[in-house]
Amino acid sequence: MTDTRTSGTARAVAAGAVMLAWVALLWVLEGIDVATGHSLDTYGVSPREPAELADVVPAAFLHGGWEHVASNSVPLLVLGFIAALGGIGRFAAVVLVVIVTSGLGVWLTAPQNTVTLGASGVVFGLFGYLLVRGFVDRRPLDIVVGVLIAAVYGSLLWGVLPTDSGISWQGHLFGLTGGVAAAFLFRRPRRPRGPDHVTV
Repeated sequence: MTDTRTSGTARAVAAGAVMLAWVALLWVLEGIDVATGHSLDTYGVSPREPAELADVVPAAFLHGGWEHVASNSVPLLVLGFIAALGGIGRFAAVVLVVIVTSGLGVWLTAPQNTVTLGASGVVFGLFGYLLVRGFVDRRPLDIVVGVLIAAVYGSLLWGVLPTDSGISWQGHLFGLTGGVAAAFLFRRPRRPRGPDHVTV
């Protein structure tokens, strides 16, 4: 018999370790960027240049200053931890879909002569994923989690609107889209019902 409490604790420890390491990496990379005269900013995404497609993934780990990385760290840590509780493998697949969808959306639609980088696309993607995951999987607990996340982070949705020229609403919008798509792509299979109870 599997001890569900032990397995739950192990998942929480793994999720926490992954997210702490991820956020720490973002800060380390920003430190390197600042120390080298912002040399890493060249790995941001410039739209509609074929060579820039290689920067879709690294751009999600880089930021345009300490304030930028700080603003993304807490929501990434919280939403990532909750999403990773469902399994690190599934979480990694969801994040990959979000990063690629957000990055390609920026590459296709961002204004010319701009450079986009940052983890906010992932934040919006995880928000969208957690928001709909419970309904897609038909799991009451995850539905409750999604409702609570909507209550706490619902104001994020304003970030998909083109209200500030200095913020990539394209990355936010396509990140959110990628997260919702990932919930459907990686939906959990339904458990088959057992045979009806028959008395003889």
